[in-house]
Amino acid sequence: MTQAAGLGPGHRPDEAARTAMERSNVYGFLAAVYRSEPTAALLGGMKTPGFLEALGAAGVALEHDLLGLPESELLEELAVEYTRLFIGPGSHIPPYSSVHLGGEGASLWGASTAWVKRFIEAAGFEYLSDYHDLPDHVSVALEFMQEITAREARALDEPDPDEAERLRTIEEQFVCKHLAAWLPGFCDNVMHQARLPFYGEMAKLTKAFVASELESATPLS
Repeated sequence: MTQAAGLGPGHRPDEAARTAMERSNVYGFLAAVYRSEPTAALLGGMKTPGFLEALGAAGVALEHDLLGLPESELLEELAVEYTRLFIGPGSHIPPYSSVHLGGEGASLWGASTAWVKRFIEAAGFEYLSDYHDLPDHVSVALEFMQEITAREARALDEPDPDEAERLRTIEEQFVCKHLAAWLPGFCDNVMHQARLPFYGEMAKLTKAFVASELESATPLS
């Protein structure tokens, strides 16, 4: 997976900017996966040879799942699977950090919800006025990382090393304090409960990507 985007010996600014943008693209893709049931546009982008090759390099095998069914049938099956996994009714995997971090009997709008909201707003971001879901939905966390890594890429391109370093610090704090604390377990649950290969493979990719981000982060003091 990706390496840290910070500059070091022999690491050119353009390479660091490209790496930050690659990380942003992965975060954006994963945010779309968990935001709602897959769209035709998402599946169309994933069917390109280059994208399938990149997924294969990351250990994700989706060729049969994506190409073995007519698109309309596949979209319908994935929509049913998304609802079963993340919405319900019945037993499902809530895509909110508060449920996974709050311990036994945890509910929505727990301490983690408030922490995520404060962190994102302190970083200079605002929730859209038409956003009505909870602030700690997994797709929101991934969208936040998508945008902040894109800003890091722009700062490295300018170049503005101080701003790039500031953004990188925020990213590492969010990964270490939040994403790494609950996303791996969430992904394990998805892999265990998924009936179609798509969400199991996406969870495997998510877990591996977060692990690589954590590995490349500077340890928090």
